[in-house]
Amino acid sequence: MYKDPVPRDRINSFALVGYIPEPLAGFLDRLRQELVPNCFLRAHVTILPPRPVSTKPEEAWSTIRRLVPRFEPFEVQLNQVEVFPVSDVIYVGIGAGSEELKAVHDALDIDGLRFPEAFAYQPHVTLAQELQPDELDELVAVARARWAEFAFAKKFRVEKAVFVQNTRCNEWVDLGECTLGQWDSKLVGELTDILAG
Repeated sequence: MYKDPVPRDRINSFALVGYIPEPLAGFLDRLRQELVPNCFLRAHVTILPPRPVSTKPEEAWSTIRRLVPRFEPFEVQLNQVEVFPVSDVIYVGIGAGSEELKAVHDALDIDGLRFPEAFAYQPHVTLAQELQPDELDELVAVARARWAEFAFAKKFRVEKAVFVQNTRCNEWVDLGECTLGQWDSKLVGELTDILAG
């Protein structure tokens, strides 16, 4: 599953995400690019925020593969556009599904994946970050207006968790995915092959 960039560009920064399906994903991707041009991240909800791992990535992947299938798939309901007060991150809040995301996060914040996060974990979908103070109010207004215009359901199911790694170019690359509620032992060694390649 690992493609470009080349392995030497990988850095010790990993996360676990749940990608959002269409049509919601396409809308969120376009909105993010409107708010922050050249933002090409795929729409997702973060389960484990970015962190270094203190073990080999294969061991972190093994922990994920062991624990994630123990959780059943669940639905996430997106609420309103909000702003984190300290970081000025614009995001969409989460109603239903928030407790399930917290449970998966807490279960995985162990062993080599444990990391002292700067902020308490609050499930959300990021729309814009690292903004200039003078542009915040305008971008929040744009985000709220666009979000109100979205005509489809503002909910999705989290069925898969994807282990991703950052690079020197700040490009996140999928390393492997596992399905909630299912266990397949043959996939445990998959990441070893990916990282070796």
